[in-house]
Amino acid sequence: MDGNDVGADELGEVLIGGTNLMKGYWNKPEATAETIKDGWLYSGDMAKMDKDGFLYIMDRKKDMIISGGENIYPAEIEDLLMGHPKIADVGVIGSPDEKWGESIKAIVVARQGESIDEAEVIQWCQGRIAKFKIPKKVVITEEIPRTPTGKILKRVLRDQFNQ
Repeated sequence: MDGNDVGADELGEVLIGGTNLMKGYWNKPEATAETIKDGWLYSGDMAKMDKDGFLYIMDRKKDMIISGGENIYPAEIEDLLMGHPKIADVGVIGSPDEKWGESIKAIVVARQGESIDEAEVIQWCQGRIAKFKIPKKVVITEEIPRTPTGKILKRVLRDQFNQ
């Protein structure tokens, strides 16, 4: 990230400027230096702006998966998988991979009364998303850990499913 503007429909990090920015994190100068640079607050939100100026938040920068040099945002894959009629919930994380650096792992909860397996999830993705974004591994579980506001706890997923 170099702080330059991106074109319409290009992905970039949201930077915030103005007189009402926070001064920094309490007793955390390193975290402050990472977040505030040259008077801009680096939000960690990855977004696209369309030609009409509407901003679309796509994902969090820290959740980005880098696989074979490609930047992959889990939210895109999660949105696709939530369209599957047998999937009730899903979280996508990066998983260590010797060849690619990270590979994509989907943690899936089946709808009540339904069953689903790894092959069915992977098949659903084919032709709907770029091949390099298709999960290499699918884990079926009972629940996706979330915050009280409903945000997926990616750190917990990584700790639980990347052992």
